[in-house]
Amino acid sequence: MTTVWLTVLALVAFAANSVFSRLALAEQWIDAAGFTIVRLITGALVLLLLLYFNRLSSKRALKATSPMGSEAAPSKRGSWLAALMLFAYAVAFSYAYLQLETGSGALVLFGMVQLTMVVATFLEGHRLRGLEVIGILIAFAGLVYLVLPQVSTPSIMGVVLMALAGMAWAGYTLLGRGSNAPLADTSFNFLRTVPMAVLLGVITLDQWFATPQGLLLAALSGGLASGVGYSIWYRVLRHLSATQAGVLQLLVPVIAAIGGVLFVAEPLTMRLIISAALILGGIYLVINGRSKT
Repeated sequence: MTTVWLTVLALVAFAANSVFSRLALAEQWIDAAGFTIVRLITGALVLLLLLYFNRLSSKRALKATSPMGSEAAPSKRGSWLAALMLFAYAVAFSYAYLQLETGSGALVLFGMVQLTMVVATFLEGHRLRGLEVIGILIAFAGLVYLVLPQVSTPSIMGVVLMALAGMAWAGYTLLGRGSNAPLADTSFNFLRTVPMAVLLGVITLDQWFATPQGLLLAALSGGLASGVGYSIWYRVLRHLSATQAGVLQLLVPVIAAIGGVLFVAEPLTMRLIISAALILGGIYLVINGRSKT
């Protein structure tokens, strides 16, 4: 049950991140490069702070139970490949949202995440069962039905960037399935993106602009929705297959829409109810498909 609630919490963080990003960039409160830089650096700072207090608490517990107060040798956390995937996702996502409507962006992003995860499943030698295939198709149909009214003729460059963001995020997710120290891995992955963010800042120096609202949204996206959300996601990934991790993320647009109903007084439409039912039903089939013929 703990895994279920942590998964829900991670997906809520993803939805919040999408809202923060879209609001800051669509309202032109900050440029795409600046948003990415603040997001990654804030995420690294918040995560390293959490990691410090977590290790401090662990040391105190160890001293209380062990008179010698011995410590295990520090081990390497995260990886440069995961950091590169994280940076590529963040940059492509920010620039893509300048050229795509919310519906088009969600469809391309989560469609590509799902496709990449399914391909990864095949490459690992796992064949999808019938119920899993049906579940994926039903869940994706629910996503299409949800965002269809918002889909406009998309920018080709926007589609390419959002597709790259989806592939990079899927890669980052796949690399996290073996994580035994989610907070540490996520912290050092974010820390490794800082030099990349600095380089991005140097390249785009003449494009910088930001308002207090934009900086606040970028900081919330990085420190809360991305940093904390991604570390929770790495924790639950060990309990999910690649296919399950991919299809679960189709819930993010639904959660964002429900947030609009609860907090922005948007109407609860039949379209939202039907799409949520389709996506949840599809996810149920995918999760249970492994144990059924």
